[in-house]
Formats: sequence, structure tokens, C-alpha cells
Amino acid sequence: MGADREGGGRRKALRAAVYAACGVVVLAGCASMPDSGDLRGVESTPRQDTQVRVFAMPPPENASAPDIVQGFLEALTSDDPNYETARKYLTPEAAKTWRPESSTTVLAGGPGTTSEHSGNREDANDYSVTLTGAKVATVNAQQSYTPADGPYSQPVHLTRDGKSGQWRIDVPPPGVVMGKSDFQRNYMSVNKYYFASNVASNDEADPNAQPAVVADPIYLRERVDSMTQVVRSVLSGPTSLLRHVVRSSFPTGTALEKGAAPLTPDDRNKLTVPLNDRAARVGQDTCDEMAAQLLFTLQNLTPAVDEVELRAGNAPLCSLSEDRLQTVATHGSAQSPTYLYFIDGKHRLVRIPAGRSDTTPEPAPGALGEGDTAMRSVAVSRDEHTAAGVSLDGKALYVGSLVSGGSLGDPVLVSHGRTEDDRLTPPSWDARGDLWVADRDAADPRLLLLQKGAGDPVEVKVPGLDGRIRAVRVAADGVRIALVVEKDGKGSLLIGRIERDERSGERPAVTVLELRSATPELEEVTAMSWAGDSRLVVVGREHGGVQQMRYVQVDGSTPEAPAPAALTGVKEIAASEDERLPLVAYSEDGIVRLPSGAQWQKVTEGTAPVYPG
Repeated sequence: MGADREGGGRRKALRAAVYAACGVVVLAGCASMPDSGDLRGVESTPRQDTQVRVFAMPPPENASAPDIVQGFLEALTSDDPNYETARKYLTPEAAKTWRPESSTTVLAGGPGTTSEHSGNREDANDYSVTLTGAKVATVNAQQSYTPADGPYSQPVHLTRDGKSGQWRIDVPPPGVVMGKSDFQRNYMSVNKYYFASNVASNDEADPNAQPAVVADPIYLRERVDSMTQVVRSVLSGPTSLLRHVVRSSFPTGTALEKGAAPLTPDDRNKLTVPLNDRAARVGQDTCDEMAAQLLFTLQNLTPAVDEVELRAGNAPLCSLSEDRLQTVATHGSAQSPTYLYFIDGKHRLVRIPAGRSDTTPEPAPGALGEGDTAMRSVAVSRDEHTAAGVSLDGKALYVGSLVSGGSLGDPVLVSHGRTEDDRLTPPSWDARGDLWVADRDAADPRLLLLQKGAGDPVEVKVPGLDGRIRAVRVAADGVRIALVVEKDGKGSLLIGRIERDERSGERPAVTVLELRSATPELEEVTAMSWAGDSRLVVVGREHGGVQQMRYVQVDGSTPEAPAPAALTGVKEIAASEDERLPLVAYSEDGIVRLPSGAQWQKVTEGTAPVYPG
């Protein structure tokens, strides 16, 4: 399940499947296996419909040691809420110390098993196997997904109980391990929400500026009380990747009330959340923010929640409904742009209404659309008041207002790169109104930020960067940045966290940290754009493959949303965080767009299409 919602106020009806009970699949832990020699691989369960519940059987009487291993691995793929059935395959001591919630390891196929021949006789009282496979990803204790590769190898040891004679596992693998198809059936991606701690979406001097929400994607077990799971996850705080740049309005130590029943909305789509006493003394504004975090999160999970009521000590704290949500916090994907912008045949900035059938471009007001300076790429601020453009030769960056009659003035930045490919990348505006661009000058490659699009550029530190930046796009949340980084002639898509050190009266120190690949399966990325709170659309190819277009999550996972319709010769791609707006591309056919449920359609001639941002 993709973490992003289907645009604005719409929610994925598929989430309703989480609560339907339309079938049962039983996994029997008693498959026939040899008592010695190499064991066969444990086949990953075929992908089931999301409405099907899967249960496992406890170990049968007098099961062989290989049968116990097989049954345990199959029990890990079931919908048992606390893995109680899986624990029955363990010794009492191992059952107490095993922590399935500590991690989930995802393998390309089901885990294979290889026996340790020494001592594995039928009359022995201990038995050892090694679980093997090729790693695809891990999900840590914070439910955060990370792509992984390389071999997986974990020992498993069994012992025979002296009294009952039953085999049980006394050294299980750490956490949970399963094949990729079982992971896709059991888990779903959900965005939980926090507030940006270093981003003001409006004028920073405005004390009434609303906080901006940031999506923090996690993976939940889909059919194991997912609503309660996600609420607990929000209360526990952000994942380690974002904790330095976001904040939670829930007081430290806030949790669900002890003994709270599974959370379920009432017949009016209101969810009541009972909290412990740590939340009992919060003020109205803080309580509204707490409720907003949960409502944004729950609406990403299910269409069944329109209102959240928070309680503590059996007393109501506050209630927040969907119609008041946007008055409490700003949400980047809910701010729909007015226009789509691109460069026409005369290298001027033009625009057409976003999301409408109009195909006749009009010159953008201001010097970039009405002046004489030829442009190769542009970016428009998120409020659509200002535009930035890179000159046709890639040397100069200009900034001008989108007001008729305005003059362009001198460039705000000049590159000294020797060739066009060694000069400026297309720019990108962030939520604060700051302008980002990379200078590819081989003698001095830099990532730069111009505050409010003016002044001396701030050089952004990117520790660990291996290669030169080919493309820059800042997310609507203002705390994440996407970079296409070129090394050895190939581009990879990396996502980093933006940290700012802004002390009064000093120039800010800006750093991009913890770069992570969002496209581990692609050998070459040629174009990308943000397409949701935690989702991007990319153009690239796998090793030995042809060009393709797909959606990816910021954590490197693949959302369930189908890939866009095929399009050949794509050179640039533009998407809006508001998913209701169509994808737009510059291809060998010119400017084309992909309306929902349709095929690519020719719009007009031109290059470098962009939505604001």
C-alpha cells in the first residue's frame, strides 16, 4: 500500500479492506521434511488479496526438528497479533526473550534452510540449521524501512525436551524474517505526521504562522489492529531519520491509557483516543496540534475517520474535525498550484492552468516571460509570486517577480564551468521561499541556497556525497531534499534531511545529512519529481533494461500504486504534491500530460515543465 493519499481530501478506499473479514488461510506447520541433509527452502506464500486473513497452526505432536523450523517460519507470515503461535515453536525461555518487534528482515524469496550435519542425528537432543537468503530490506523497531542487499545467514538451534521428547527452538533468528511476497501481503506503508521544527511556510516574523506537517513513512502489519498500531507509533515519536528536524506536540511520555481497547471509529466516523495522564494538562492550541497529527495520519490510513477526540483520565481534552484541520496546520500536498509552467520555443517562460484542459500557453507575467533573456530551465516559488531561471548557456541564474512590467536585473549567481554540463542545474524553491541550485563546475562543485532568492549564496554542506549533483528538488515539507547524483556517468536518486543552524545575526549553516538511495533497483536515474508527501516519480532504467517510469517512496520501498503509462524518450518529468494534478513530461513529442485514468496526451511544444516548487 502506498503511503500517500490520492490527493487533497480524498482517501484510498482500499484502506477499508483492512477492516473486512472476507476469508481465512491456514498455514500448517507440519510439512514433511527430512531429518538430515540439506533442507529445502521455505517457499514464500503467494500474494493474497488484502482482505484475506492468514492464521498459523501450532506445532503438531512429535513433529520432527525440520518440521518445527518450517512451522515457525510459516507462523511468522501469519496475522497472529503477538506471534503467540510462533512462540509455541520455541522453548519457554526463548519464547520470553524473543523480540519479534525488534526487526523484520525481507528476503528476495522465502528463507532457505541448510542443516549443520554434525550432531544432527535422529536420536540426538539438539539440532542446528542456518537460515539463508538474499536481503531486500529491513524494517527496524521504529517500523522504518531501509533497502538492503547482500546475503542473509542466521543460525537456528533446536533442543529436544527431556520429559516430553518434543523438539523446540531455543535459539531463534533475531526478529522476524520472511520473503518479499509475504512482506507485501502482511505489511502496508503509512505516513504518520509531525511538525517541521525548522520550517515556516509563511513569513517567519508572523507569530500566527501555522506549523507545516511532515510525513514520516512507516510499515505496519496490515491486518493486526492497524489503527491502534499507527496511533501508538505517532505517540512514540518520529523515526530517527527525522527526529532532528521535526517535533511532536504530544508531551514526552504520552501513551494510550493502560488497558485501552483496540481503537475503532464510531458510526459518525469519530475516533476517541484515550491518553494517559501525561497529556492531561495541555492547552487548547497544543491539543489541537496533537489531534491534527493523528487526523492527518489516520486519514492516510483509512477513509473511516473524519474526527478525532482526545481524552485523558476520562475527561475530554479537545476534538478536531476534518473541516478544521487546515486551520491548525499546513499540508504541502493540499496546496494546489494554479499553473503549470514551461519554456516555449523562444526560450521564454509560459504557463497553462494546472489540471484543466486548456492547452494554449500564455506568457508568464514578468521579465522571465516578457523579457529578452533566453532560458533553459525555470522554477516558480510555491506562492507563484516569484520565478527563477537559468540562462540558455547554463551560466547565469536570474530571479524575477511574476508581475507584468518588472525588470530582470543582474544574475544572482554565475557559474564558471567550462561547458554547459558543468554549469547550473535547474533550481528549486523550498517552503520558506529560499532558492536551491547546484553548480556543477568541475573545479568547484557546490550545492547552494539563496535566502529568499537573493543575496550571497550559502554553500550547503553534503557530507558523504560521492559524485556531482545533476538535479535538485526540495520537498513541500521543507525538511527533505531529492538529489540526482552522477558518478561514472550514471545518476542515482538520493534523499537527504535538511538541517539548519540559524543563530540571530549570523548567516545560516545548512547541511544535508544521511543521504539514502530511493531507487536501489535502478542503475540510472535521468529525471525525477516529488509526487506526494513521501513519494516521487522517477525516470530511469534497471541494469540492462530500457527506460521506464515508476513511483518510489522516500524510504526506498515501492508503493502499490501502478506505474504511470509507458512513454518513450522522456527527458524531464513534473509532478505536483497534490496528486489530483496530472503528471507532465517533456519527451520526444514535446510537452505531454497524463490525466487520471487516461493515456499520455500532447499539450504543446516546449521544454522544462514544472509545477511550483
